[in-house]
Amino acid sequence: MTERRNIYYDYKRDPELLAKAAPLFEASERYGFTIVNDYRKANIIASIGDDGAFLQAVRKTGFRDDCLYMGISIKNSLNMYCDFKIEDIPSMILAMLNEKLEVRRYPLIEVSVDGQGTFPCLNEFSIRSSIIKTLVVDVIVDDLHLETFRGDGLIVATPTGSTAYNKSVNGSIVDPLLSCMQVSEVASNNNNRYRTLGSSFILSSDRTLTLRVIQEGNDHPTMGMDNEALSIRHVDKIKISLSDKKIKTLKLKDNSFWQKVKRTFL
Repeated sequence: MTERRNIYYDYKRDPELLAKAAPLFEASERYGFTIVNDYRKANIIASIGDDGAFLQAVRKTGFRDDCLYMGISIKNSLNMYCDFKIEDIPSMILAMLNEKLEVRRYPLIEVSVDGQGTFPCLNEFSIRSSIIKTLVVDVIVDDLHLETFRGDGLIVATPTGSTAYNKSVNGSIVDPLLSCMQVSEVASNNNNRYRTLGSSFILSSDRTLTLRVIQEGNDHPTMGMDNEALSIRHVDKIKISLSDKKIKTLKLKDNSFWQKVKRTFL
């Protein structure tokens, strides 16, 4: 960690949070770290808040793969992305100075909507009907038409995102050491006339997923990328693949992904 001394803190500017963060800022400078106001000059980017704040920080700073991200919780508990508590400043600084940290690499997915740019996601991409009507989507894996989905929507999750929205619809929890993406259904319509796979499925890093929206009044679906909404009218084709980039995050040695899963859900 000795070569990484420029820190950018991303946090909500309100008096209560500033009061909690002030000792952390003071300790950072006292131990030789430089707090920068431009995230492009940082080699450590730290979010202060919760998992949502971490996702926002990664998105706002451009999903950089040339720096280290760290999540700092303002609550008395750790989250899936937050390895540190803001009250535990001595242990945090000591761990950084003594290089008792490990680097965890999280896969990203890239989403292209009708060729209108590529959008990275750390957690998941979701698509849902924006009206009270079934969403109809052709699901294509590489060049194979796998199924025509009818239901409320679909979720395409990264391994770390598998514990979020994906898990709430009975998707599997996936080890982030696997470079893959998971596709899960939201309230699919299965009967004698319509049929979907009826379960989540996992695609390897070599696969490309294409979602073609059938224009039956749902050409303006609601799309979510992590915890942000994407508004594009008249959506036709969405292409999703695993990114070559990975987000590097700082973690304590005794706080693995599966330890977080156990702490959070069991």
